[in-house]
Amino acid sequence: MYVRIARFEGAEGDQEQQIAEVRQQMAAGMREQVIPVKRGLMLVDRKNGTGASVLFCESEDDLRQVDEYMNSMNPSGPGSRVSVDMYEVAVDSDEL
Repeated sequence: MYVRIARFEGAEGDQEQQIAEVRQQMAAGMREQVIPVKRGLMLVDRKNGTGASVLFCESEDDLRQVDEYMNSMNPSGPGSRVSVDMYEVAVDSDEL
């Protein structure tokens, strides 16, 4: 399993509205299987206006495809994207 983590800072405005929009986009993308994401999370720190998008992929090739797709679009999520990191999942509690 592989994961892409994009971090965001500077969220302003109606965070509930922004979260609802991301939820809709993510649901539509998962239904239509636009990109090979197995699981997606949106993490938020409302107090500090920061957050992260976490996308899980089955293979390294899928991860590269997801990264390319996400980089080609406007970053979705509250605030501005400040970093993107990609990792192999070395330990997963679901597999213990």
